[in-house]
Amino acid sequence: MKGTLAVLAGGAVVATTAVALAQTDTSTATPTAATSGDLKTDIDNILTDSRLNGASIGVIVRNAKTGAVLYDRNSDTQEIPGSNNKIETSTAAFGILGAGYRFKTTVYTRGANLYLKGTGDPTLRGADYDKLAAAVAAKGIKKIKGNLIADDTWFDQEYTPPGWDPTDLPYSYGAGISALNVSPDDVFDAGSIGVTITPGTEGQPVKVTLNPPTSVVQIVNHATTGKAGTSSTVSVDRTGGTNKIVVTGSYPANGGKEDHLSTAPNPTQYAADVFLRALKAHGVKVVGATKRAATPKGAKAVTTRKSMTLSQLATPFLKLSNNQIAEILTKAIGRKAAGKGTRTAGIAAISRYLKTLGVDTTKVKQTDGSGLSRTNKTTPKQASVILKAVQSKPWYSTWYNALPIAGQADKLVGGTLASRMKGTAAAGNVHAKSGTLTGVTALSGYVKDDTGQPLIFSIMFNGYQGGAPKDIEDKIAIRLASGKSAATQSTLRKETAQNGGNLESSWTKGKATSR
Repeated sequence: MKGTLAVLAGGAVVATTAVALAQTDTSTATPTAATSGDLKTDIDNILTDSRLNGASIGVIVRNAKTGAVLYDRNSDTQEIPGSNNKIETSTAAFGILGAGYRFKTTVYTRGANLYLKGTGDPTLRGADYDKLAAAVAAKGIKKIKGNLIADDTWFDQEYTPPGWDPTDLPYSYGAGISALNVSPDDVFDAGSIGVTITPGTEGQPVKVTLNPPTSVVQIVNHATTGKAGTSSTVSVDRTGGTNKIVVTGSYPANGGKEDHLSTAPNPTQYAADVFLRALKAHGVKVVGATKRAATPKGAKAVTTRKSMTLSQLATPFLKLSNNQIAEILTKAIGRKAAGKGTRTAGIAAISRYLKTLGVDTTKVKQTDGSGLSRTNKTTPKQASVILKAVQSKPWYSTWYNALPIAGQADKLVGGTLASRMKGTAAAGNVHAKSGTLTGVTALSGYVKDDTGQPLIFSIMFNGYQGGAPKDIEDKIAIRLASGKSAATQSTLRKETAQNGGNLESSWTKGKATSR
């Protein structure tokens, strides 16, 4: 079930071929390798792991063609899904916005003012703002006698959902978003600022540079340059509720560079500052201040930039479980469906769309687009309903190939499953969305068994003991892919122990995330 991925400008990837699973069929299931063996015994044995003692366990396995249930363990019990929430958000985005949806950013003039109007584009990098500024200069505009107006009114000003933990906000996965955003990299970590560390003279402060350069944050550099050959202990953290990014620790004198991500306290101000700097670099002087307001009617468009399509954006979004893209899409859905760029309008529209897929929305509580909030709830059964229904959609193959693929090392292929299930029948086979929060882990998607029969599965564990038991999820997925019986579980334990590390939370200094 591998697809071919083509690299696009800006580092995005889009599926060019795919093997779609069979379309909706409600006929009776025929026996497959997954059912001819003792699947129930095997999965039940996997779930006897002591780390799950006292945990809430939900698992369902279905025939992807017929929808017939092959295994069920409390699949209709509500669980916190983590980033399995993105299954709901992404499918609704394709269904409501459309696979060809693009974000638009436009520069206008009216009177003495210059306006920068955004619609939420998460793909705008420093170089893109530079191109907008160059286009302004190319029109012969050299002096703005009035103000630079940042128009982010396409969305509301609730930059982060109210249910997010404040301690997450200084980190890239907790960055705020608005209708005007800046991304520091080619995987579109919108709202984040790149912080690069290079050594100074031994015993002296390290050098710190920002990408893109911006004055919306203040660097407090307490990090020193250590002896050559020592290990880096550099930490980069934004003090909660402030614009101060504090750098501490030691960096070796013979080190090259070390890249970190921090966040901007106000995404709109960040975007306006980056654009203002670009205007100055192209000889365009703004006499007045930078302000926030709506673009007035009758304003004249100077230049417009359109993003890649949703089909292309889906790869970095789902492969890397990008929370900011999820939140932007939620508000874009609200704007399209109800004329309101709010999270509330977006979630209501997503719920209505899920109903068209056959989802029992009384079992689903969505409070953000990404899954970072612990107030989200769903069930493995309802996740499987979505996975079954979308197979008939024209955009399905693109969405399916945008899911992380087990055991594939390229980050824009394997994504959050890159280091999992390597060397097993599940590698290159399982296409699934992961999810992680403290005490929460989930894995839902597709796999072909050893006869080529496509299966749907959804696994959600809440309240387990110790670290996230990703290896238990992997054992189930490997069992489905291989058809191996319970007698092989000692082998599966060895396979998953070396390949099933908790990749997601390790990305963020050990903090559990919604990846």
